[in-house]
Amino acid sequence: MKKVVVAGSGVLGSQIAFQTAFHHHQVVVYDLKDEFLEKGKEKIRLLFDDYKRDLNATQEQLDAAFTMISYSSVLREAVQDADIVIEAIPENIQIKKDFYIELGALAPDKTIFCTNSSTLLPSQFAAETARPEKFLALHFLNGVWKNTIVEVMRHQGTAPAVFEEIVAFSKSIGLTPLQLRKEQPGYITNSLSVPWVAAALRLWADDVADFQTIDKTWNIGMNTKFPPFAFIDAVGLNTAYNIMKNLSEQQNDSILEKGANRLKEDYIEKGKLGVSTGEGFYKYPNPAYLDEQF
Repeated sequence: MKKVVVAGSGVLGSQIAFQTAFHHHQVVVYDLKDEFLEKGKEKIRLLFDDYKRDLNATQEQLDAAFTMISYSSVLREAVQDADIVIEAIPENIQIKKDFYIELGALAPDKTIFCTNSSTLLPSQFAAETARPEKFLALHFLNGVWKNTIVEVMRHQGTAPAVFEEIVAFSKSIGLTPLQLRKEQPGYITNSLSVPWVAAALRLWADDVADFQTIDKTWNIGMNTKFPPFAFIDAVGLNTAYNIMKNLSEQQNDSILEKGANRLKEDYIEKGKLGVSTGEGFYKYPNPAYLDEQF
């Protein structure tokens, strides 16, 4: 059993923490404020029904996993004797750099650092960790318990033994590790999904069509029930905003920037963050895109 710290108690951080605890590792969830941790704890409780439905988990198993998780808003205490820290904080490079500078000074020498960053490369902030050889990317998918692949990506300075240890850890928490041979912005999954979401946001931001029409087009054309704006709701509008804002700046894309800003103003600032809050583009638990008449 390893002691695993998950930094960030948002949608994905909460899922990573519970998946790890469900597979018998001790977990500490760290976040900046106790109020964030309370919200994270509630997100974890809400996962119980998902695990029962999708994994046939028993209440006894879920209760046991829940007791494996503790919470701390003091980083020094959270990382004491940690084997692995999985960082799942906002997708902002300066926020990540500042976090790793602090983490590197506080964590034991043995601790391996993993970033769950969706679009940033580990080499962009490896120096700030003060242990680049023990740093790599470990990228989880939303719906960790059922979308069971995890992308393991080294940077040039990652020690081979550390890479192999994280591959083994990934298997120990019930996931299938996909080993990337080199750094790739967005890994494999987001290299495919980010352009898809960006295309949908551009159409919406440029008033080509409303989001329902865009989603309906995708559903019918691709014979699916999971369109782009439903995907945004699932990953969380904060995450989508950060990714699209970064991408719009990188590509000098004014329409995509307009879409990102519209996400913030029309949804995020009104507390509509997606599935996690019960409303984003759609209302949950019965979103309109699943309706037969959609």
